Amino acid sequence: MLDKYLDFLEYLMGSLNKYFSAQAPYIECKMGCAKCCSNGDYPFSEIEVELLKIGFNSLDEEKKSVILNNIKRIKEEKKNSDKTPFTYKCPFLIDNVCSVYEYRGIICRTFGLIYLKEGSKMQIPFCAYEGLNYSKVLDKEKDMLMAEKMKELGIEVEPKAYNIHYDFLTDDKVSHAFQFEYGEKGSLIDLLSKDKFFNK
Repeated sequence: MLDKYLDFLEYLMGSLNKYFSAQAPYIECKMGCAKCCSNGDYPFSEIEVELLKIGFNSLDEEKKSVILNNIKRIKEEKKNSDKTPFTYKCPFLIDNVCSVYEYRGIICRTFGLIYLKEGSKMQIPFCAYEGLNYSKVLDKEKDMLMAEKMKELGIEVEPKAYNIHYDFLTDDKVSHAFQFEYGEKGSLIDLLSKDKFFNK
């Protein structure tokens, strides 16, 4: 079934690469930024965790040890936390770089673009409010992207929202079309906590 999921990822990345390319004047993503990996709850599914295992197995023993220790620490922090939702730094982030980048989850692949929420509302990535993606055309007070700022900067491409919300991309209709199952879904740390592979 994993091969069918990989077929889906290839299809998805074909679209995402086009979207990121089209929105390039607004995108500030670069290696070492990692704000999107430093404070989240990271929705994941079982099949995405299966791909993480392959990435984990490709790492050297030192990195594997760091990740396993990160998972233990985050589990303990969650146990003692009353935050809702509980947010944390991704356990696979080492020195502000994703250690399993080629094997990362869907939420990691789509983050940074504007996406459509239910009711066709636009959701601007939070990093826009921290001086990154789309920040050049964001009016924080009005919580809006401003066409005037776009014109001032000479940007001809308009900011666009895409139908890449995690819930949409992990809907059963999508997985059935590609003949795979997502399995259980939840926070990354919850799925890792239940998986014997990451609890050695």
